[in-house]
Amino acid sequence: MQSDSLSTELILSGSRSTALHTNMMKHPVVVAVKEWSQYIYLILDDVRKLCLECLDSSIMDTHECQPLYLEIQEFYESLMMKVEQQVTGHNHQATIGLCLSEEQTVNTILRRPKIGGYRITDMSPEPYTLVRKCEVTAILILYGLPRLLTGLILAHEMMHAWLRLKGYPNLSPKVERGICHVLAHLWLDSEINAASATSSSSGSSKKGKKSEFEKKLCEWLIQRIESDTSAVYGDGFREGNKAVLKYGLRRTLDHIRLKGSFPC
Repeated sequence: MQSDSLSTELILSGSRSTALHTNMMKHPVVVAVKEWSQYIYLILDDVRKLCLECLDSSIMDTHECQPLYLEIQEFYESLMMKVEQQVTGHNHQATIGLCLSEEQTVNTILRRPKIGGYRITDMSPEPYTLVRKCEVTAILILYGLPRLLTGLILAHEMMHAWLRLKGYPNLSPKVERGICHVLAHLWLDSEINAASATSSSSGSSKKGKKSEFEKKLCEWLIQRIESDTSAVYGDGFREGNKAVLKYGLRRTLDHIRLKGSFPC
């Protein structure tokens, strides 16, 4: 291809398998490469563009996501926050990240009936939420993202799962998503620290040496979390992170359980 013209060339056409429970679902992966001036990128089947540097660590299907899921599960265990239920991580085409849980609403009788003649009166059925013990069913993550971005999303969604499984009360979006972002931020910090330890020692890190691109991407993702201007994710993270730095993660989580808010 000539660099001074916009051209498209099909370089790969096939399919990748994505496991969904016991069924196998296939989605086509049509990858094209475009070269325009100095930029080269791949086009996924949903028209998203993926640069070659991101492609190097991109996670395309559930099988490729499993090692990362196990790493983040181990990270949670290091914080004494083991996710005891096996939560299957799926790569999904329609959403960036989503934690699925189940609940069922049934009717319950709260007052004794009064019997008058041949009729029973004063029945008061009210909705009651019956939550299953194993309520977290799956984590959905958009496929084709670089490893660090996939990990950020997975660490965030796994905190949603942990809160569900530990029976935390209904939290406001700001508190729940804020503390989930704190855990994602902590995971990215651990990736930075692992990269620094690898570069400063002659031994090899368990996670392997990161490229300069991955180091910069990790720093950029951390900066994006810290500078998010949204009221829910941005302010929620900053309030949650301030509480964790002041009181520690465990005391912050205990306060959230009791009060439904971050400690001041």
